[in-house]
Amino acid sequence: MRPLPLFKGQRPAVPVTAAPKDTVYSSQWRLIYQKFKKHKLARISMYILGAFYIIALFAQFIAPYGLQSYDSKYVNAPPMGLRFVDADGKFHIKPFVYELKSERDPETLRKMFVPDTEKKHFFKFFVKGEEYKFLGLIPMSTHLFAVDEPGRIFLLGTDGMGRDLFSRIVLGSQISLSIPLVGVGISFILGLIIGGISGYFGGWIDSMIQRIIEIIRSFPTLPLWMALSAAIPPRIPVVTMYLYIVIIFAFIGWTDLARVVRGKFISLKNEDYVIAAKIAGVGDAKIIVKHLLPGFMSYLVVATTLAIPSMILGETAMSFLGLGVRSPATSWGVLLQEAQKIENVALYPWKLIPLAFVILTVLTYNFIGDGLRDAADPYKK
Repeated sequence: MRPLPLFKGQRPAVPVTAAPKDTVYSSQWRLIYQKFKKHKLARISMYILGAFYIIALFAQFIAPYGLQSYDSKYVNAPPMGLRFVDADGKFHIKPFVYELKSERDPETLRKMFVPDTEKKHFFKFFVKGEEYKFLGLIPMSTHLFAVDEPGRIFLLGTDGMGRDLFSRIVLGSQISLSIPLVGVGISFILGLIIGGISGYFGGWIDSMIQRIIEIIRSFPTLPLWMALSAAIPPRIPVVTMYLYIVIIFAFIGWTDLARVVRGKFISLKNEDYVIAAKIAGVGDAKIIVKHLLPGFMSYLVVATTLAIPSMILGETAMSFLGLGVRSPATSWGVLLQEAQKIENVALYPWKLIPLAFVILTVLTYNFIGDGLRDAADPYKK
């Protein structure tokens, strides 16, 4: 049978064929992952952040000294550099550090440290030292590295009490990196539940929740931190202090996400598929979980990732001001307390090293958030 002739300007019909059986359809999350992998800066940031969390997980093993370890002989000692070539020009396969000896500046009479080239201490791995609980469970005394006894190694210098700054930065990462995650997790749940109820049901419930959010957001951040921190009893255990700090951040941080979730629910609850689900007798809880949340879950993941840096800065600021974690516990904010005085920064600039870790962590989270935002945007090529 001959095909019918085509009129002027008419195109031949394209036959509709079924998709091949081996065709693979990617899910939304897989598409996001594939686009995220192409964001090089976000991918590198994820590797750096992963390394930070691995270090925090094994902090007691990596740190050569504990939080209570100090030496009054090395108060405000400068960083020790690992060396392979000694003062005589001889090369050593094993790295070493020179012992520090104190002297007085003839003009200012200020105590200063200089390397003692007569005393070398060689670098060693897996050395017995102070006892600790590996992962908080297994008693151990092996540390990743140290130097020959009776030598001491201070890769990043010491603080005003002669405590190793490298060890305190590594141990402080456990609090500085975990409090924001736990705080954001609690804020995420509160914002999702409260914002979802406000946007889905509306009416007087929505009005009441919005007024509460406005009251919380009307307080300046710093006075609110001070008021909440004043409610924490003094000299409480470190674990309890950790819990209180997390509650403070969760109490402050849920309002932003709750407003976003409310707006999304208001825009989606009148869609045809939601109305059809209501007519079919589907319960409100199932509509929220099965129909509404998946529509903007990728946005929530991005918003949560971008909220973590503000939590890190908040914990650092609270501890820096003496409102958060306190000694003998440590965090990056606690370590920066000694940098409050200008003379400390001018004479001992290595005390600002914890600030570099704060900046790097915040930048990595921001880059990862940017990568997720670009990957989750359906209109971005």
